[in-house]
Amino acid sequence: MKPAPFRYHDPKTIDEATGLVASLENARCLAGGQSLMPMINFRYAQPDHLIDLNRVEGLAGIAVQNGLISIGAMTRQRDIEFSDEVAEVAPILQAALEHVGHRQTRNRGTIGGSLCHLDPSAELVNCVSLHEGAVLKARSKSGERTLAISEFAAGYMSHGLAEDEILVEVCLPVWSPRHGYAFVEVARRRGDFAIAGVAVLMELSGAGGTIVRAAISIAGVSPVPVRPSAAEQALIGQRPSPELFEAVASALPFADVLSDAYVSSDYRAHLARVLMRRGLTAAASKAEERWGNA
Repeated sequence: MKPAPFRYHDPKTIDEATGLVASLENARCLAGGQSLMPMINFRYAQPDHLIDLNRVEGLAGIAVQNGLISIGAMTRQRDIEFSDEVAEVAPILQAALEHVGHRQTRNRGTIGGSLCHLDPSAELVNCVSLHEGAVLKARSKSGERTLAISEFAAGYMSHGLAEDEILVEVCLPVWSPRHGYAFVEVARRRGDFAIAGVAVLMELSGAGGTIVRAAISIAGVSPVPVRPSAAEQALIGQRPSPELFEAVASALPFADVLSDAYVSSDYRAHLARVLMRRGLTAAASKAEERWGNA
């Protein structure tokens, strides 16, 4: 199919872009276009106006300061994948990006575009959800607003931005240099949309020590990522072990799990528990390794 007719806009500044978003009806912003353009071509999305953000100044870049890693919304996934700053303080993002599409899609895809598309199985959405205290900054003609990921992830492929807002930056709290991490998912084909995915961050008290901090986020089972807080708390003060991880994963409750033509809700929930056990095991091993190399 061909797209329905629309008007194309090419702003150069954030003020110009927010002005267009505020004044135009049925407008969509174009970031990397790896999800939006196929939707437009199939007429699943039919905007009257397409606002291209690719030449807007100041929307891309990576910086680490004051305990945060800040990533501009128009930062390409490929730049995040090979960033030294990301590798040092947030390697979970690079582990997740190994599962995102293919090299060509990561060359164009952006972190902001992925977040605003908000696919239930999206890897970067899952990683942002994983970081307690993550802040998403939005800009409009009236100023800047910050949202927590719980506010931003409003529902199935629905973000929490107001109609006149543009996502401009993502800020994630930095974990201890010795934290362990893991990102695991299962898809029908490599680079395809995940059936389920699990992201884990874990800190230990020392080599062979107890778990002092843990974060888990699960994608694919619900319209938005799931943070199993009870499971996270059950890990604190415990020594990592296969028995612990099996017990915590097996006890994980799910409600209203997504199903589709290929995968039942029961299978998706079972897979999420299996992946959670694997993710916890891998994150603990990475944390042990980092303490051993200290």
